[in-house]
Amino acid sequence: MVAAFSFGSLVLFGIAFPLGWLPQPSYEHLRALAESPLARIYLFVLCSLPLFHWAHRFRFTVYDGLQVKHLNEVVLVFCYGGAVVERC
Repeated sequence: MVAAFSFGSLVLFGIAFPLGWLPQPSYEHLRALAESPLARIYLFVLCSLPLFHWAHRFRFTVYDGLQVKHLNEVVLVFCYGGAVVERC
């Protein structure tokens, strides 16, 4: 849900600015914005939540689809541990 809410900013930087529909912000402005603590928290959440969403969906796909209920702990560590390692 957080990734969906931030989709607008991704459209701006992925489509609107490169195609010249809107004037691009300067490098100094974006750097100052990225150094803000609030912006860093936002970027961390923006990158982390989709990884954990994938891990949760993949865990239950493996758990139910492959019928490996006896390996629940192994699948749990693999999925969520993978999301944590990928983020670091």
